[in-house]
Amino acid sequence: MIFLRLFLTFFKIGSFTIGGGYAMVPIIEEELVQKKKWIESDGFIDILALSQSAPGILAVNISIATGYRIKKFPGAIIATLGTVLPSFIIILAIALLFQRFRENEIVEHIFKGIRPAVVALIAAPIFKLGKAARINRYNLWIPVVAALLIWLLDFSPIWVVLIAGVGGYLYGVIKRKWGKS
Repeated sequence: MIFLRLFLTFFKIGSFTIGGGYAMVPIIEEELVQKKKWIESDGFIDILALSQSAPGILAVNISIATGYRIKKFPGAIIATLGTVLPSFIIILAIALLFQRFRENEIVEHIFKGIRPAVVALIAAPIFKLGKAARINRYNLWIPVVAALLIWLLDFSPIWVVLIAGVGGYLYGVIKRKWGKS
């Protein structure tokens, strides 16, 4: 029964979210942490960090990590299928019908109206995750510098993640060394 619940949960998430992985984050968190209580809040942040670090689609990475955490390899497969199947079906239908709607003014206006909502869907979890990750006035400079490096200087996110990991490790070593003195 857990496999069906896992599949249906991720199928629902995949079906009713527009805007890609980051737009899915608040919905995934609400389903997994608050409603189903399959994962603790800190565990979700860990899954999110791992999913962002891994290559591939964020929502798929989250579903793989979550499914694996709940029911190992079979859970990962079921959750992933639940996530990608709605998009596959929708894209297949759009591809079959695209020529008919290509020049439709109503469809064009609908998508122009959806874009600002998608930006809000992406922005909302950023603030929530910042709070959960304990971002405060002392360490706020880290995500700001990372974002500016990526956005303004076209710095590779891979390097930002690697540098942040090394910096976090060194911080821990120094803190532990000073704490013992």
